[in-house]
Formats: sequence, structure tokens, C-alpha cells
Amino acid sequence: MEADKNTIRKQRQVLLFFVLLCMSKAGSEPRRFSVAEEMERGSFVGNVVKALGLEMGELSRRGVRVAFKGDKQYLQLNRETWDLLIKEKLDREELCGPADSCLLPFQILLENPFQIFLAELLVRDINDHSPVFLDNEMLLKILEGSPPGKIIRLDGAQDLDVGINSLQNYTISPNSHFQVQIRARNDGRKYPELVLSKALDREELPEIRLILTALDGGSPPRSGTTQIRVLVVDVNDNTPEFERQNYDVKIPENSPPGSLVVEVHATDLDTGNNGEIFYIFSDASEDIRKTFKIDRSSGEISLIKTVDFETTQYYEIDIEAIDGGGLSGKCTVLIHVIDLNDNLPKLTMSSLTNPIPENSPETVVAVFRVSDLDSGENGRVVCSIQDDLPFALKPSLENFYTLVTEEALDREIRAEYNITITVTDLGSPSLKSEHNIMVFLSDINDNSPVFTQREYKLYVHENNSPALHIGSVSAIDRDSGINAKVTYSLLPPETGDLPLFSYISINSDNGHLYALRSLDYEAIQTFQFTVRAVDGGSASLSSEALIQVVVLDENDNSPFVLYPLQNGTAPCNDLVPRDAEPGYLVTKVVAVDRDWGQNSWLSYQLLKATDPGLFTLLAHSGEVHTARPISDRDAIKQRLLVLVKDNGQPPLSTMATLNVLLVDGFSEPYIQLPDATKEEEQNDSLTTYLVISLASVSFLFLFSVIIFIAIPLWKRNRGASDGSRFDSNGPFPGYLVDVNGTGTLSQNYQYEVCLTSGSGTSEFKFLKPIIPRIPPQDNRRDLEENPSFRNSCDFN
Repeated sequence: MEADKNTIRKQRQVLLFFVLLCMSKAGSEPRRFSVAEEMERGSFVGNVVKALGLEMGELSRRGVRVAFKGDKQYLQLNRETWDLLIKEKLDREELCGPADSCLLPFQILLENPFQIFLAELLVRDINDHSPVFLDNEMLLKILEGSPPGKIIRLDGAQDLDVGINSLQNYTISPNSHFQVQIRARNDGRKYPELVLSKALDREELPEIRLILTALDGGSPPRSGTTQIRVLVVDVNDNTPEFERQNYDVKIPENSPPGSLVVEVHATDLDTGNNGEIFYIFSDASEDIRKTFKIDRSSGEISLIKTVDFETTQYYEIDIEAIDGGGLSGKCTVLIHVIDLNDNLPKLTMSSLTNPIPENSPETVVAVFRVSDLDSGENGRVVCSIQDDLPFALKPSLENFYTLVTEEALDREIRAEYNITITVTDLGSPSLKSEHNIMVFLSDINDNSPVFTQREYKLYVHENNSPALHIGSVSAIDRDSGINAKVTYSLLPPETGDLPLFSYISINSDNGHLYALRSLDYEAIQTFQFTVRAVDGGSASLSSEALIQVVVLDENDNSPFVLYPLQNGTAPCNDLVPRDAEPGYLVTKVVAVDRDWGQNSWLSYQLLKATDPGLFTLLAHSGEVHTARPISDRDAIKQRLLVLVKDNGQPPLSTMATLNVLLVDGFSEPYIQLPDATKEEEQNDSLTTYLVISLASVSFLFLFSVIIFIAIPLWKRNRGASDGSRFDSNGPFPGYLVDVNGTGTLSQNYQYEVCLTSGSGTSEFKFLKPIIPRIPPQDNRRDLEENPSFRNSCDFN
């Protein structure tokens, strides 16, 4: 079924082709140009503008080409004057042979839009060849006693010219026995006959010599001569007679050499030597003598070389049979060459546009012509291409075809097409040839650059070095060449809050992003900007992508202590009553870290203390609590050295110093503290005691036992005597006492710096914890009535 469908489709294509061809020929007559042969190269033939009736501007705009059949080009076109000029000397005899009219058809092709004008070049003959006899001497044997009027056929001369310039007349040298008369063949060629006007007598004149002259019709005429030698022989009264005067045979072209063409046969009634016959070619051209041979005895005519229908369609040969007495008879053999489908169809490309622009429908890709040297059905051809291609073949005049695109093509989908044009003749069996055309599509800028991501997120550690490569963006353009060259740039921010161009730069060629300066997480944590990608086409296309830069925190900030103040001024002291229970909240080290995440996680460590066992420090909150009851032996002023450390890698730390005053009650503002010099001396003496204690283990042990027994007794006695001091109705403000019942201050507290001064030379600061409660009126009255305490610390 599929084969039948293909056959039907081909038949329809052939029928459509011939219908279009006939319609196109019916409305167009070829323009004729003429030129004489042997004209010099560059000689004027005609003007295309006048012949076609078009304007010169239109010809320049549309483009003109001249195409002859085959690969040979005989004319060239002057594109300034639009004159047709001879490309090389033309030899009419070589181009057309003996044909009377030498017409070379050609086409004038106009492009944009495509149009064909038929034309033909008439090559006029000039008298450039003289008549030539193949033999310089003819030998004739005539019986004596032959009656006057006897006609002897002679071999004629050959003249390659045609028309009036061809052979026109024969003359013979003056004599009393012979005259010449002229005959014409079927093909129009003329040959001479010798007519006997007076009887011959061998005894009187055994031999006669004559000169035969052939004249053409040129001006001036050209001529050729040959000698005729006439031998007068004794009587041989019977001439050879052929069975037929005309033999008509057919041979297929490409028959191998040696093939038998025909056998002629003649008889002679004479006997002996006069009855023996041999056969020869009579008045045969050089081409016939090179193509055929005849057996002198049998009369068999055979091939010397193959014959080609495309070169010669038929041969006319005169055969002469001669007996032993010199008498002869003639016949004619007409050999017809039968055409075989032995020539492949040929494709001649006239114009090819390659590459063609994409997105352009109905674009003419190629103009070509097909031909087949065979004749009849063997010479009829059809063209086809692959069915799966977006191209079509359109037939035109004189076997011209145009290859056009059926639709707009996209180079990004397919950049090239391999088109096979198949030319098939209609012979049996049919022959075909194929011609491959690789068609490329040229790019136009119809694709915008496309980023690999619509949004990019880049991470940069703070404190980076300037000009650090922080990442890249990439955009791909499906076009090619300059249209695919992508250039990157930064777009100005919509708001002026961020000086983008002082922070970020981009490599316009490869999209690499660089941080121009060091970034600080504490100043800016994240920012975003837009990158534009522009291709190099005209007009250019672009696309944009959003870039978000996230600054990663580094541990570059040490903890900062908010409380107690470490600004180098007089130290701030925290007050702790001596009767505070273990776990009593003394104070809280408050610190912050400007870093983020685990870099800002703080931990607290007690490095050094006046009495290391008296206080404990919570590692995560920074709260300082009493670790044991306070004894009388504990120094009034306790100095704590706290290390505040973050959780970064590597960790950073800060030192904080706490001064804690052990007081009998918060109502003793007159406590005199030794100055800094005495404190240092006390620390030095304490160190000395410790060294002495370590050296004297026995003494230290005994002393520790006594202290262990004495302290509980003393604490019990003192608790009874001092119990009234911390009565809620006493002079100390009630909102500073334990509110949780656990010996610690409330979690919701603040600190207030107070300055205490007296008549002495020393003064100190301490922080008063303030509970967000309104103190009772009684306590306010106590404060107002106790001027000494009010002078030590102003709570208003």
C-alpha cells in the first residue's frame, strides 16, 4: 500500500509539473539574439534592458543571471550597461554541426521575486570552410563503346558551412568526352555525376585525366579540387546489381564494437573475373569511416566503435559494389540509432543562498535546472526532496526549479538541514541522480539571555578582604555569535539607602561578583540588588536576576560589660548584709555581645576572689550568690574578678571587677572603707598568711578547728542582738528586703548608682537594687527622719 501511495504521489507530481510547464510556455516567447561565429571575446550581442523592457534600476535591484543548458556559458553580462557579451569565440560547426540553424537556448533569471525569461542565441554561419574532397584522386573504369549519356556517380566534396556558404556547384575541366551534372541527397547535400557525352575508344584514347572543382556560395566563394583518372577498358557488359537500392536498419546505441549492423549483397551476371564483386564505402564521411567498416568480400557492415544517440541519430551510407571488370553498382544504407536510457539526469545549480536567515518564510534557497540527454520518456525528469523537511520544490520554465522554505525556521531548534534533491527520469528502467545541499540558518537576535536561576543567594563572612570573589551569576543566550555574547551589569538600587556600587562590583564578561570592601555583620546583615544580562545583538535583548547577599557573622566582638561599669571611675560597690543566707543574690554581671548566634552566647567564670569560697557565680546568668554564711572573719570588702567569655571560635572574653561590701545592715552608711593602698596591703598580707598556713600544716589545722567551733556560737549570739535591725518597721526601706523568702533579691530589679560621702577622706559608689514597687509611707518617713543615711545615699 505504501508503495502504491508513493507511485500515485509521483504521478501527480509529474502531471502537475507538465501542466505548469505547458501553461508557462504558452504565455512566453523566447527573446532572440544573434551573433556571427568566430567573433572576438567581449563582442556585443544585445542589451537585456531593451530585450526585456525593464528599467536598469529594477534589474539592479532584482539581480540578473544568464544560464545555458549544461555547464558551458557562452555569454557574459555587463552589470553596468546590462549588455550581453561573448564570453569566448563561437564555432558554429562545433556547436551545431550540419544543422542549418544554430540556436543555443538560454534563460535570463531574475531574482527577488524569481522570474524566468526564455531566450535563444542564433549563431550565424560565416564562410570559413572550403569544400574538401576526401580523396585527392578518383579512379574510374569505363567500358569502351559505352553509349553517350551514361552517368557515373562521383564522390562529392564536404563543406562544413551551411546555407549559402555550403557547397553549391561542381565544375569539370574542359574536355570533349564528359560533362558534370549536380544531384541532391535526401538531407540536402549535393553530389556530382559524370555524364558521358561522346563514346570512348580504348584504342584511340585509353586514359583521360580530368579536374573536378567544388564551389561554395560564399562571398568570395571558396573551392576545392580533386583529379579524376578515367581508364577505358574492354567490354564488360554486366554491372553488379544490389538486391535493394535502399537498406533501412535500426541499431541500439551503446552496441559494442564489432556488432553486425547489416549485410548488403549484389550480383553480377558476368563470369570469371568480371563476375567477382567486392564492396566499398562510396562518398563516406570521415565520421562514417571511423564508426563503421565493411567486409570487401561479404558486404557485412559492422561497428568499429559504439554509437551514441545523443550525438548522432542516424547515418546514411552509400555502398558501391565493383566487379572484376571495373563495373560498379551502388545502394544506400540508412542506419537509425535507437535511444536507450543510458544517461543519468543532471542537476545544474544556478544560484544558492546559503546561509538563509531564520524566521523568514517563503525564502528562495536555490534555483537549479535539471536535464537528461536522453530523448522521449527517457529524457523526462521529475524532482523530489525528503518529506520530513520544511522545504518545497516549485517547478518553473525550461526544467527550472526553485527550492523554497515552507515556513519560518528557527535556528535554535535546528541550525542546519541536509537536503537531498533526487532527480529521476521516466525511462524504463528509470535512472536517478542525487544532489546534496547543506543549508545553514543564520542567526537573528530573537532570544533574550536567560539566567540559570531567577534568584541567587550568596553567603559572605564578615571582615572579608576587599575584592573578594563572593559568587557568580550566569545567563545563557540560545542565539549564536555576537547575538549570544552576554554582558553583565549592576542596576542602581531603587532606593538610595545602600551605596551599592561601593560594596559590590561585577565582571561584565563572566558575571563574577566581588565585594569591594570589608563587610560588617553588625552594620548590615543582608542586602539585595539586581543584575542585568544584555546580549550583543542589534537591537539588544536583556533579562534580570535578583541577588541576595547574606553576611555571615564572625566572632569579632568581645563581650561588653554593662554592669558593673568598667569605665575606670570609682568602683561601684554592692552591699551584702552579713546575715545573708547561702544562695543570697548579691548582684548580677550584665554583659552583651554584638555578635550573633552562638558567637553571642555568654558564659561567666569567677577567676579570682578575696575569699574564693564565699561567693558562687552562675555560668549562664552572671548572677553572684553567697555560697556560705558570712562570718566575722570575712573581710568587709570583697573583690571579685569575673571572666565574661562568648561561645565563638576562637572565643573572646572580657574581665569585670566586682566590689562587694559586707555590712551589718543597710542602715550603716558611715562604714569607712580603706583606700586602695590599704586594700592592696591587706591582699598582700592575706597572701603572706596563706603561705605561712601552707608551710605550717599543723598550726593551720588547729586554727581551723577552733574557728569551726567558735563561729556557730558567735553567729547565734549576734543573731539575737541584731534581730531588731532588720525589722520591717526599722529605718531601712522595706522594699529592699527579701521578697521571695529565699534570701535572694527579686528577679525584677534595677540598679541605681549612689554616692556616699562623709567627713573622712574616702568615698565610694554602690548600686542600690530597686524593686518596682512604691515604698510604704512609713519607710519614706524613716528616710526623712534619718538624715545621716540620706546624706550617704540620695534615693530621690
